[in-house]
Amino acid sequence: MRLKFIKPLMPTLVEKPPEGEEWIHEVKFDGYRSQIIKDEGGVRIFTRRGLDWTARYRNLAKVAGDLNVENAILDGEIIVLNEAGISDFRPLRNAITSRQHDLYFIAFDLLHLNGHDLRDMALEERRDILADLIPPDIRIQFSQPLPGDAASIFHLVEQAGLEGMVSKRNDSIYRSGPSTNWLKAKCHTVAEYDLLGVEREPGKPAFALMADRKTGQYVGSAFINSSRAIRERLWKRVQEHAGPAPEGLTRPATQWVKPGIIGRVKHLRGEEDLRHASFQDFREEE
Repeated sequence: MRLKFIKPLMPTLVEKPPEGEEWIHEVKFDGYRSQIIKDEGGVRIFTRRGLDWTARYRNLAKVAGDLNVENAILDGEIIVLNEAGISDFRPLRNAITSRQHDLYFIAFDLLHLNGHDLRDMALEERRDILADLIPPDIRIQFSQPLPGDAASIFHLVEQAGLEGMVSKRNDSIYRSGPSTNWLKAKCHTVAEYDLLGVEREPGKPAFALMADRKTGQYVGSAFINSSRAIRERLWKRVQEHAGPAPEGLTRPATQWVKPGIIGRVKHLRGEEDLRHASFQDFREEE
């Protein structure tokens, strides 16, 4: 049997995880959503968008080939762990090209097994089968459910420095595309960025345009919801440090600034660019 890639089910982003016994909760891993297919043609590993990246994940493909199944489709995340044992997106690309032995596949769903399409089964039944399928101590691991109530789990996830958590209805079936049967709640973090300018339009919220401190690349905007005193002090500094627009950036109603103002921004973890970001405070470079 030759199996085909299945477009993944995509969770809906929410501010807080749902409460209730009908939900299971898992860690949201910071990596590449991927799909492992094993069939009579061997093992293939696909990206979230259906690109065949088997050659890039050759070590994981070899491990998947040893699974005791005739054919299967596993849904999961390819990750790298940092020194604290937490998935870390930053070294992932380097690991793919030069450190294959650092890669893990965290399996959280099973869509097909030995000639049977499992997508109409309840999630908890699919996961029970998946858990029994994966042997211990290999680079393919089962995403264990987190015990406790949702609020307590989310607090612990945030304290541990994890990206967030995913909550899934126990009885949900698997359908490709966006779904409210899976909900992801992401934690926030605070970091410093270089201020490029402030966008202000009459009757609209003001936004700070930020750049990565190492690369100087624009990473997004942050809503300025600081105290009135901070906002007034910021605008005074912006006017005093007015400068030309960075090359390649054109934004209306923006007062650009010279380098030297560093902003503290609260934003969602695990994103390459700023998302759900708010400008907290600023300082001038020493």
